[in-house]
Amino acid sequence: MRLVKKMASGSVVVVVALIAYPLVASAASSLLRLSTDPFHNPRSQYQTEVEPDIASWGSTLVGAFQVGRIASGGSADIGWAASTDNGAHWSHGYLPGITTSEGGGPAFAASDPAVAYDAAHHRWLIASLTLNNAGNGVDVSSSADGLSWARPVVVTPPGSLDKTWISCDDSSSSPFFGRCYAEWDIAGISDVVQMSTSADGGKTWSTPAHPPGATGLGAEAVVQPNGTVIAPFLADSGSIEAYRSTDGGKSWSSPVIIARASAHSDPGGLRAGPLPSVAIDGGGRVFVTWESCLKATACSTNDAVLSTSTNGTAWSTPIRVPVGAAGTSADIVIPGIGVDRSTQGSSAHVGIVFYRFSNVNCTLATCRLSVGFISSLNGGGTWSAAAALGAPMLLTWIAKSQNGRMVGDYFATAFAGGRAFPIFAVGTKPPAGQAFNEAMYTVQGGLKL
Repeated sequence: MRLVKKMASGSVVVVVALIAYPLVASAASSLLRLSTDPFHNPRSQYQTEVEPDIASWGSTLVGAFQVGRIASGGSADIGWAASTDNGAHWSHGYLPGITTSEGGGPAFAASDPAVAYDAAHHRWLIASLTLNNAGNGVDVSSSADGLSWARPVVVTPPGSLDKTWISCDDSSSSPFFGRCYAEWDIAGISDVVQMSTSADGGKTWSTPAHPPGATGLGAEAVVQPNGTVIAPFLADSGSIEAYRSTDGGKSWSSPVIIARASAHSDPGGLRAGPLPSVAIDGGGRVFVTWESCLKATACSTNDAVLSTSTNGTAWSTPIRVPVGAAGTSADIVIPGIGVDRSTQGSSAHVGIVFYRFSNVNCTLATCRLSVGFISSLNGGGTWSAAAALGAPMLLTWIAKSQNGRMVGDYFATAFAGGRAFPIFAVGTKPPAGQAFNEAMYTVQGGLKL
């Protein structure tokens, strides 16, 4: 929920052209607004939606996000958007039993949603951080179809907790098929990372375990076909690191360093930072991207960078994702990766959604923030031209947070029917008498790579 530390932290269709960056070819497409904010309570900022995650299984896609951002932290509720036909049609709603705003829950706010599918128990799961007077807890909501959601179960009671995530072992060949993993950190105790497991579709959860030496936030675990769990995260030491488990979460390794998390402070007071975004291909190769200047000193702008691993212990040297020409004043922010699990190795299909400032030398009043997308058909060996999804937005059109203007701390891309579905927040000019008009979007029909 907190700012990432800077280290040396009924659907509406809106037709918009894919606007190419300079020297990049354009393509025609349209954006689909997935949800709308119904909460008029005095705590939240009306018509704001931020910080999405998205996952897919078969022909179903499920996204989750904060709805009604509260400037001091969290949101009025967690919203969801789902399609059961490869993204052709979408439904949306709000998770029940979490917040007082929604009307059926005890928390005054919710934050940090993450989505997973448990193929063994045929359950969709959304983890969220719940905020109440006793502190922040971790809840998991479940659904059989991604459309009807049950009241949440408590994974761990409230405390000084932050940055939830969830993932499941969906490989029938794995000895831990059907094991799900929930993650968070204890912000009040030096960001100690915690892992809990469930073997019954998210109904019950184990006593949390601490991967030795793992202190930081934003871990995103993925599971290889052999059952090995690999979790890259932003360590308090100032590095992107990863820990793993080879025994279904009974024990966890100490983290290894992937790379330093050197990053330039993004302009305009935007809430952003080098949290990792993680995905895995069908063969078990793990991809991690984050914003970085790839320099220890003299950072002036950030790029999206990429590292990969086949075992979670040895990682490739990070490379720059060629969103634009190197050495320009453009600044790349909060990349969110996805990989088509039906592909792997040198033929893996990779997609990255990202935000971009065309000129890092701007202010809250002058900055223009765009959403973009770039893809690879060969596991990151070469990349497509990058294209912008819609017109640039003013920072004053997006939600306030305790750490600056906000679209989210992380983003993601999912694949269904061979097409990529990034999910992202877009702010447009508010109508008269309304402060914001920020909502969740994807690309109508997905993006063909």
